[in-house]
Amino acid sequence: MDDESAVDLDPALDLTRPSIARVYDYLLGGSLNSEADRLVAGRITEAMPDLPAVLRANRAFAVRAVRFLVEAGIRQFLDLGSGLATAGSVHEVVREAGVDARVLYVDNDPVVTAHNSAIAPEHSCAVLTADVRDTTGVLGSLQATQLFDFGEPIAVLMVAVLHFVPDEDQPADVVARYRDALAPGSFLALTHAENAEQAPGTFRAAQVYSNDVARIHFRTRTEIAAFLDGWDPAAPGLVPAPDWRPEPGGSVHPAVRQHGLAAVARKNRP
Repeated sequence: MDDESAVDLDPALDLTRPSIARVYDYLLGGSLNSEADRLVAGRITEAMPDLPAVLRANRAFAVRAVRFLVEAGIRQFLDLGSGLATAGSVHEVVREAGVDARVLYVDNDPVVTAHNSAIAPEHSCAVLTADVRDTTGVLGSLQATQLFDFGEPIAVLMVAVLHFVPDEDQPADVVARYRDALAPGSFLALTHAENAEQAPGTFRAAQVYSNDVARIHFRTRTEIAAFLDGWDPAAPGLVPAPDWRPEPGGSVHPAVRQHGLAAVARKNRP
């Protein structure tokens, strides 16, 4: 199906509890969300009015990163914590680039995977309901083993994912397990909420989000950089998401740069 905006959420699915992906969708101006999602989003943006702009910058980074990866020759994409596949999703960006590529969307929300299954092109995409921390389950799944050639490079996308993984679950080890399972020449693209100087509203918004949806774990630049161990970052390195290879003529409010860091990095060693 090409007109993805025409796909509605299945009313048979449980929409009474807000979800990360659907709140994100609403804040980006989407329609794939429920009343519960919209109520939470309203409370979050009351505390942090610039959050939609932050999320748009995050989504724009993901689009630029996929374009960069296509130009680098990547034709296999593992989108972890993918969220709802709407405008600007990986298979759309790849299609616009005019190349054949394979995409596996992974999310732990069955509402998300039901939607993504309905809109993802069957010949080039697969969808998996799984926890991104379960690297063995993800990489050993029927979807992954049938879709991917693990002897060739794969790009792992962890966009706005790792700040939902608590320290006790060893997020750096999660990233390392994906790295070690992939062929040299594979890539990692990530964004993460930064524990830098934040306006009071940012932490109030995060508290609302943590209470109603999922806890956000802010981390320092040093902690985020540790996720890149064993990967070689592409220029300009680990930077605010809007500053990673921005489009010419683009402009972003300075406050948006305070909220998170982004990087794309390559695995060069076996």
